[in-house]
Amino acid sequence: MAGFGDQANEFREVGLIPHPAVTVIFDFGDEPFIVEDGRGSRQRDRIVAGLAPDGARAQALARSSECLQLRLSPMLAHTALGACGELGGTVVGLDDLWGRDAVRIQERLRAAGSWLERFAIAEAALARRDEAGRAVDPEVAFAWGRLVASRGRLRVEQLVAEIGWSRKRLWSRFRAQVGLTPKRAAQLIRFDHAAHRLAAGHRAAVVAAAGGYADQSHLHRDVMAFTGMTPATIAGSPFLAVDEVAWPLAPSTGG
Repeated sequence: MAGFGDQANEFREVGLIPHPAVTVIFDFGDEPFIVEDGRGSRQRDRIVAGLAPDGARAQALARSSECLQLRLSPMLAHTALGACGELGGTVVGLDDLWGRDAVRIQERLRAAGSWLERFAIAEAALARRDEAGRAVDPEVAFAWGRLVASRGRLRVEQLVAEIGWSRKRLWSRFRAQVGLTPKRAAQLIRFDHAAHRLAAGHRAAVVAAAGGYADQSHLHRDVMAFTGMTPATIAGSPFLAVDEVAWPLAPSTGG
């Protein structure tokens, strides 16, 4: 989790860079913080962005804004949100998943006296939902873990052999519980590492070679496909700059 405050309104509008986690946002501003995707969905107040939302952008209408952002692995999102398989590529309202409970939690978060108290409230809410939810198949959890550990470079054929399922069954169960196919998930994980290396100042050719891309053109195509931006543009993305401050150790791919 991370708490964000933009008192100077420096990020009035910013493109969201996809990463291998489901994002939940609670907005505490006086004016709405809006996130919309390329499919026409426009959400505010309590927002859930699935894996790799298409063309997602955030817009702050207030002169200053404040929000709490949670990043959930697909494993936790499946149990705590209850609909991870339906979230891939989309942005939805948390109310659609949690009903009135989403509003009550936001009210408690807004009234909290500190960020630490807010974190505790959010963690407790997730724990309750996680305990009551239905866990993903162990094979799907294993597959996700292997893709993360390999930084998206593990071939799906090897994954199928390790799990012992047919390719069709893995594709179906993984897509239903994670929200993306294994191949698309691997591409997202690999892109995430490449994007953070680009933001850290590494040259695109070096990033492509280290990330397992066939060549620099392959990296360029992946970056364009996920963001609509070139590698040079994404390197200066304010979203990634803030990302490095909020989560400085590594991209958010864990549980």
